[in-house]
Amino acid sequence: MLAKLSTRPMLRRCAVTGAVGLVLLGTGLPTATDGPEPDLTRFYEQKVAWAKCPGEGLPKDMQCGKITVPLDYAHPKAGTLDLALARYRATGEKRGSVLVNFGGPGGAGVPQFAAGGKEFMELTDNYDIVTFDPRGVGRSSPVSCGDGQEDIEVEDDGTELGGDPQHVLRQLKKAADACARHSGPVLPHIGTVNASRDMDVMRQAVGDEKLNYLGFSYGTRLGAVYAAQFPEKVGRLVLDGVDTLTEPLTEQGVAGAQGQQKALEEFINWCVKDIACPFGQDAREARKQVVRLVDSLDENPVPSAFGEPFTGQDLVGAIGQALYSEELWPSLERALASLVEDGDTHAIETFATGGMAPWRREETDEPDGGLVDAEDVPLDNLSAALTAINCADDPDRPSGGQIAGSLDRLRAEYEQASPVFGPYRLTGVLLCYGRPKGTDFIRDDVKDVHTPKMLLVGTRGDPATPYRWTVETAKRLGPSAVVLDNKGSGHTGYASSKCVHRKVDTFLLYGTLPADGSSCGPEDDRES
Repeated sequence: MLAKLSTRPMLRRCAVTGAVGLVLLGTGLPTATDGPEPDLTRFYEQKVAWAKCPGEGLPKDMQCGKITVPLDYAHPKAGTLDLALARYRATGEKRGSVLVNFGGPGGAGVPQFAAGGKEFMELTDNYDIVTFDPRGVGRSSPVSCGDGQEDIEVEDDGTELGGDPQHVLRQLKKAADACARHSGPVLPHIGTVNASRDMDVMRQAVGDEKLNYLGFSYGTRLGAVYAAQFPEKVGRLVLDGVDTLTEPLTEQGVAGAQGQQKALEEFINWCVKDIACPFGQDAREARKQVVRLVDSLDENPVPSAFGEPFTGQDLVGAIGQALYSEELWPSLERALASLVEDGDTHAIETFATGGMAPWRREETDEPDGGLVDAEDVPLDNLSAALTAINCADDPDRPSGGQIAGSLDRLRAEYEQASPVFGPYRLTGVLLCYGRPKGTDFIRDDVKDVHTPKMLLVGTRGDPATPYRWTVETAKRLGPSAVVLDNKGSGHTGYASSKCVHRKVDTFLLYGTLPADGSSCGPEDDRES
């Protein structure tokens, strides 16, 4: 059975403590021509005008700004986009900036910076710490798949998405059409290749000769693409929670489902030792209850905190968010108890939204490329951008016949990987159907980079980005890659391991790298 597919927003968040992107519109490098290179001078001559951030409740020491980039780098006169930026200023002698990407794809950097920017304060000894909302994300021309009024979960014959393959294909095509209809002109130009080019404009706009960069999860893909596109502009670059550059989306989905299932079982084993665990004290029975809870919410959603129906797939996304850090387990236990015992979704939904109420956008005219107000960001922007960016980055686009022929096998494979996360992940993987083919640049050309040494952090117990991806990506990038083996658990190491945090900061501040293959372990985090 596949998860039900709907254009109604599914609340997901992918960041330092969030899920790695699972799924999948197509764009790529600008088409090569025999004529002169497009003139980008006006974009590279701009400077950021930093000012007080608009809105209430934001840190007083955080400043906001914007840059303007071409909609299409091959045709820079065809339109522009504004990208939202935020920074914490250097408190000591400034040596430049460190650009931070929290992951996703689809994660808006500015609100995450407001919520968790203090994590980077040691770096402000010498750097401005800067983040951004990538194109199509947050306030930067956000993409959307609709406001929930075009649900396509069920055909007139009552068949759910998990039924006949031809029905599945019709539903997937409807979903792709809805996203194209609601997203505006940015959608064909979304994706990591163009986001990387945007980062080079940012580098120049903040006054840096080289890009110093700290990327988490999906942000590691973005950093690797930058290293391949602009090797001569790479400064000190850190990739934490390293993404794959080569695995097909179907294989990524299985790996993600397996990792999340393992994390779920570890959470359940912990939960059942507590008398307050809403699933009782027997681990085997508790695992069955989780599956039954997901199924029951898919059949009979309950009202959510934000007025939308809360489904089993919304629950799966929220649980997946919470499982990326053991520190969140007590909060997850209490949130699940509120849902099971009282039907209250407020607490569990905070994991899907990062503790912030999601924004909504009313129907407006086609966006003009300027920044949108925070309250006008579509409720489904994160999930819509996640799908669009992953599809833009993926060159595989199986035909309808190929999908129909492999659907039963894929269902079985994903169900075996995880009865909870498998359907959710498979539905995501299939969402590229009906969209243009993505770029082959990442898979074919992001390798053997000639840059200064860069630091790659892989966590052994990472449920989202398996440690083997760190090893494989390091080998692919070549001798420039230095691997730090974090023997802990959770998604990424910087926020959870004092040892990783210290070594990353030491590299960014002083240029001192750990030895390739050196490690951090739980014992290191007990040190002061």
